[in-house]
Amino acid sequence: MEKVRVDKWLWAARFFKTRGVALDAVKGGKIELNGSKPKPSKTVSEGDVLKITQPHRKVEVTVLQVSDKRGSAQVAETLYRIDHEMLNQKTPPPQMALAGYRERGKGRPTKRDRRKIEQMTFGE
Repeated sequence: MEKVRVDKWLWAARFFKTRGVALDAVKGGKIELNGSKPKPSKTVSEGDVLKITQPHRKVEVTVLQVSDKRGSAQVAETLYRIDHEMLNQKTPPPQMALAGYRERGKGRPTKRDRRKIEQMTFGE
């Protein structure tokens, strides 16, 4: 096998869970093939350089082997070589607290707090 569609190769190399997600990534401009934004039907061959942007990371890989069959993770690792990887681990700013988080003593009392209040007021 000499050439395979970009979306098929990305799926076979396990960068995306399904071919549909890989197809959407290519259509959405999240994939760069040799410095240009390809269409999903563009073919990948050995030696090509891909830049893949995912929500949690940006990866630059060189294609070592071409395959359109999805195998195990060990087989998928033989299809490419990672040249550069940048993880996206941005923490939210303090003013954008996670849902459900509140500072101690702020907001409505918890169930435990209500029980303590009832003990103090009613003396149970």
